[in-house]
Amino acid sequence: MARYTGPKNKLARQVGQDLNLKSNPLKVARRLNVRPGQHGRKMRRKVSDYGRQLQEKQKVRYVYGVQEKYLRKVYATAMKTPLATGQQLLKLLERRLDNVVFRLGFAPTRAAARQIVNHGHISVNGRKVNIPSFRVSVGDVVQLGDKAAKIPYIAEQLANKNTNVPKWLEREATAGKVSALPEREDITEGIEEQLVVEFYSR
Repeated sequence: MARYTGPKNKLARQVGQDLNLKSNPLKVARRLNVRPGQHGRKMRRKVSDYGRQLQEKQKVRYVYGVQEKYLRKVYATAMKTPLATGQQLLKLLERRLDNVVFRLGFAPTRAAARQIVNHGHISVNGRKVNIPSFRVSVGDVVQLGDKAAKIPYIAEQLANKNTNVPKWLEREATAGKVSALPEREDITEGIEEQLVVEFYSR
């Protein structure tokens, strides 16, 4: 299945939550409680347990912009650890390079961060990396290229003093360092990972 290229707001409305897919949260909030489709304004039906599990799994996919095949692969990796599978799943997704670029404030959305990585504007430890799913490790230095820093929307992001960089990352100008591995409390999106585990455990 190809990557979804339709309206991002429709995905947020589908789950009833702002997923940080668009850079304008006010525009998303206006119709967030209206489900997509011609019957979206009508009363919602009661969602089954399976429906809630599926919706939460889809939410993870939408937030991190990953395909089902990839998510299953990451879930299989998370299962091999002795720690809580759901938390490990989210921690592994947090370590994706495109997510790190987004968390450092180099891009307004994860989709924009993925594009920056794909176009070869990011280097890790001095080596250019154009694979969004590249998994960073402690001590890695993520650098934004000089050419990319001059792109208007990126320059606007870099000038934003209100960027909330998580504590497991350090940022200085156009460079960031992975100072620790992400913890569950660092992930601010409202995801109930246990429902995702239940979905894949069926």
